[in-house]
Amino acid sequence: MKKFNALFDAMDTFLRTPATVTDGRCHVRDAVDMKRIMITVMIALCPALLFGWWNVGYQHFLAIGEQTSLWPCLWYGFLKWLPLVIVTYVSGLGVEVLFSQIRKEEVAEGFFVTGFLIPMIMPPDVPLWIVAVATIFAVIFGKEVFGGTGYNFLNPALLARAFVFFAYPSVISGDKVWISGADAVTGATPLALVMNGHPEAMPTTWELFLGTIPGCIGETCKIAILLGAAILLFTQVADWRIMLSVFVGGYVTAVICRWTGLCPIASYDQLLMGGFMFGAVFMATDPVTAAHTRDGKYIYGLLIGILAILIRTLNKGYPEGMMLAILLMNIFAPLIDWCVVQRHIKWRQKAIGKR
Repeated sequence: MKKFNALFDAMDTFLRTPATVTDGRCHVRDAVDMKRIMITVMIALCPALLFGWWNVGYQHFLAIGEQTSLWPCLWYGFLKWLPLVIVTYVSGLGVEVLFSQIRKEEVAEGFFVTGFLIPMIMPPDVPLWIVAVATIFAVIFGKEVFGGTGYNFLNPALLARAFVFFAYPSVISGDKVWISGADAVTGATPLALVMNGHPEAMPTTWELFLGTIPGCIGETCKIAILLGAAILLFTQVADWRIMLSVFVGGYVTAVICRWTGLCPIASYDQLLMGGFMFGAVFMATDPVTAAHTRDGKYIYGLLIGILAILIRTLNKGYPEGMMLAILLMNIFAPLIDWCVVQRHIKWRQKAIGKR
């Protein structure tokens, strides 16, 4: 069974505390390691996931004209989510284990969160083979070719969604509602309604906040997302600077677009529509792909918020802009950090010169 050592080690490390620890007085020990960070993120995702299960079932039964209670909706949503997460973990972990076995390295825990995220940002009825192909593509070209977890510069979960968007646009175009098992029901998403000049037909602010609208499993309920954000901030797993700056950048840009007539809806509704809030809390704060300097985090978050709203309002062919905004800023994050460091070096050299 030596060929499966990497897989066994990954599961053993995830489920139990490794017995191998550092020795000697020169090492600084901390109870918060990568495994605990990943588990904390997964716990923070659970409120949005549970509501997503219910909402998938609720939208299904609502579309076919049936009234039902809590548990049938939850069960229906769970059965739609379960194949997605199984396919994601089997395909993604298979690639991770293969590369770890070839490199003779341990399997990092990073994909446990990635595999948890991918089904939450996909339509509930997306073909499973597309999910498998997108996951394999994201793991290989988003992580492994750069060295694996910690060396990737793009968020793998968002890269999987971007792959589906560009390779199979009819599946996840962003302008059609996603209602599981109701092929006869068609309609436009709130973002598409706004961009096509029909803001009066979009859901109310309360419906957007509560999340009782069609959408991906994890992105609809803003209450659940804020609860997850509170968990991440309380445990200091996510940086509040990035979250805050994303919301500030998005809101200020939405206000300007509203004032100039580019967008006819209220500015705060822009933050509640689509995947803006989910991306700000769980995607933009990825500690690997985000900026690392203190000032760089403010710049990184502000630019994500600004770009997301600009893409929404200026490009009617693509109503949802959060995914592209985060991926684009993932690319520029190292440059932002370099500019911030160089600025501090110049300031210090200037201060020393004055002495």
